[in-house]
Amino acid sequence: MGKKTIWTFTMPSLSPTMEEGEIVEWLKKEGEAVDDGEVIIKVQTDKAVVEGSVLDGGILRKIVVQPGESVPVGKGIAIFSKTKDESIEGYEIEEPDLEPAEEEPPAEAESEERSDAKPSKAAKGGAMEQPAFVPVPPLEKAKQKKEARTPAGRVKASPLARKIAEEKGIDLNMIVKGSGPGGRIVAEDVEKGPASSLFQFSSSNLPDIAPGAYHEEPLSSMRKVIGARLQQSKTFIPHFYVDQEIVANPLIQLRADLKKNQLQFSVNDLMIRAVALALKAHPEINVGFNSVSNSTIHFETVDISVAVSVKEGLITPIVRFADYKNVQEISAEVKELVKKAMSGTLAPEEFQGGSFTLSNLGMFGVSRFAPIINPPQGCILAVGGLIDKVFLEEGVPVGKKVINVTLAADHRIVDGADGARFVATLRQILESPSLLLI
Repeated sequence: MGKKTIWTFTMPSLSPTMEEGEIVEWLKKEGEAVDDGEVIIKVQTDKAVVEGSVLDGGILRKIVVQPGESVPVGKGIAIFSKTKDESIEGYEIEEPDLEPAEEEPPAEAESEERSDAKPSKAAKGGAMEQPAFVPVPPLEKAKQKKEARTPAGRVKASPLARKIAEEKGIDLNMIVKGSGPGGRIVAEDVEKGPASSLFQFSSSNLPDIAPGAYHEEPLSSMRKVIGARLQQSKTFIPHFYVDQEIVANPLIQLRADLKKNQLQFSVNDLMIRAVALALKAHPEINVGFNSVSNSTIHFETVDISVAVSVKEGLITPIVRFADYKNVQEISAEVKELVKKAMSGTLAPEEFQGGSFTLSNLGMFGVSRFAPIINPPQGCILAVGGLIDKVFLEEGVPVGKKVINVTLAADHRIVDGADGARFVATLRQILESPSLLLI
């Protein structure tokens, strides 16, 4: 059969975890010619804005999905034809079969040979159905009652009671109920009332909305993937954690000395360099887990994924060959990667992959936290902020700055002793930070 003269251009898969994409921009207009392999669209994937190209060129006859719309991977988004004159009237967009076909289980020998086979439903987490968690509807018909007892003039009280309260500086609002007719406050209630105080409880009117009111906001493509991946990680990966406290005074002094010589680096720059050196010394930590072939991934390069918070969620650009780069090279590269992450212009190879993740929340004042592993990686390191702590040295209290780090590791491929040795080496490097400059 010859090549089709009219065909459907579908939403391409632009990242391994992409399930749907949002059209950001069409780079061609209807009626324009497109060459084989030419970039035609910009798509917001689950990670970044990525350019998509056509495999077979032709004439872009009709754009079906407009900018701002999201569709699943494989769904038709445009119609192409071989020539401009060919009629597309009556042509129906080719839609993919999104229902998974039932497949017979492969023979045992074939299953063992094919290490690239797709994970089973159970491996993906499909065997566990997520329970329904939905909000309780607002109490539309319920009326929250709050007695408006302020200002004092509105409180039911006798003239004598008001006079005595004013003289003694007693707030009539503090008397819950009077002993007079209909709960009226009388002089005797004031005499027994609470003593005057410099401090009074404030009172404000309740908002004019139903109790439990809420609104919902759809998840972005990136947020959906983050949620699914981290849920799978915590559900199926046996995490264990190793905490380590690191005295940071030598590190702070090193930064100050470098700054005097116009060399300014962040703690995170130095931490990336330290982690790279520690991973080089402990390759057993620079590993991952392939859940399809049920095997350990031994990464042969130290590629550190650095967690960066963006508006849409979280992305992890990668410092490749981190153990071969000095602090200045790492600092410059991280700045460029963060800039691209913030603008959504990271190339796929700049955030896909990595052998180890570093997540630093120290700049937010967080002292320590427990991170979630980013599969298929086997480990992630959480870094807290600088905190003050008092140590006893020969019975004398001495104040120092410390940083808490927490290693989360996959217990299927990393032992506790391995994690302990790794953080011990990391501590040694950071407490003798001149090692970072060699």
